[in-house]
Amino acid sequence: MSSSTQATASLPQARGGMSLFERYLTLWVFLCIVLGVALGQLMPVLFQTIGHLEVAQVNLPVGLLIWVMIIPMLLKVDFGALSQVKQHWRGIGVTLFINWAVKPFSMAFLGWLFIRQIFSPWLPADQLDSYIAGLILLAAAPCTAMVFVWSRLTGGDPVFTLSQVALNDTIMVFAFAPIVGLLLGLSAITVPWDTLLVSVGLYIVIPVILAQLWRRTLLRRGQEAFEAALARIGPFSMAALLLTLVLLFAFQGEAIIGQPLVIAMLAVPILIQVIFNSGLAYWLNRRVGEKHNIACPSALIGASNFFELSVAAAISLFGFQSGAALATVVGVLIEVPVMLLVVRVVNQSKDWYDAGANRG
Repeated sequence: MSSSTQATASLPQARGGMSLFERYLTLWVFLCIVLGVALGQLMPVLFQTIGHLEVAQVNLPVGLLIWVMIIPMLLKVDFGALSQVKQHWRGIGVTLFINWAVKPFSMAFLGWLFIRQIFSPWLPADQLDSYIAGLILLAAAPCTAMVFVWSRLTGGDPVFTLSQVALNDTIMVFAFAPIVGLLLGLSAITVPWDTLLVSVGLYIVIPVILAQLWRRTLLRRGQEAFEAALARIGPFSMAALLLTLVLLFAFQGEAIIGQPLVIAMLAVPILIQVIFNSGLAYWLNRRVGEKHNIACPSALIGASNFFELSVAAAISLFGFQSGAALATVVGVLIEVPVMLLVVRVVNQSKDWYDAGANRG
């Protein structure tokens, strides 16, 4: 079997496209907002107790939930696919440029423009820096799991998708903390380096190692057994995400009740960032002559975010009640509908793309 065939064979297959949870993620997040705010008002003592269950600034219940959330998603990543990177080096180059040279910096600019300038009169002054920090955390972590779904919905090349995700996750281990630290510093926000590095270790390095060890164990039983295991484990990951959101909104209840439009204002820079980066990646792939089935996942990888990691890092760095935690959750709220819109646009523009792509 060729290396290309091996990489394709190891790509998780989701029959029928998006699962029920994935398709209606925005609805579940909205319900978590309602439930979390209500429970926070009804049982404040319980949630205060949960909030104080910390060791070295790491909330133990949330840390456990984050692992349950992230590790099943990292099971889908095959680092052996890194050997396939050279097959589509132009598309890989475009996506890396968007993910690491454009997206975090464009989000920092949009955060400054909308949060510190345009919307500042309507936002709490003591949370402006925290909101911007949350937006930066959201943009600094490229998506891992949902990219496989977006790629399938656009007929994306599976080998490209798998190799790009593996490469992004490898880079993220080393680049996430420096980029976040740089952009927080440029935004005049104090960088808690010790907590940031602990977060990288807890929520990137250790989960990657555990997931890869688990992946190898599952794959020894065969590809079908591996896919069956992913199907069984997936709901636990989503349940952990939703429970984390309930906890977060229980702490954010007062802020949301006092200023219900804050979520809409935080959504504006996130929405612009997704549209801008996906459009730029799609156009650049067309300019360099990549095929449409490479440009689609490239655009989607370039625009989407690893929001589970962002939520975890925001809570660790700034706390449950911070504007940073709320900003990352807004990213979860709008991720699916916005990315489905991008999927529709790239699918319907295939004729335009093919007509103008320079294949020389």
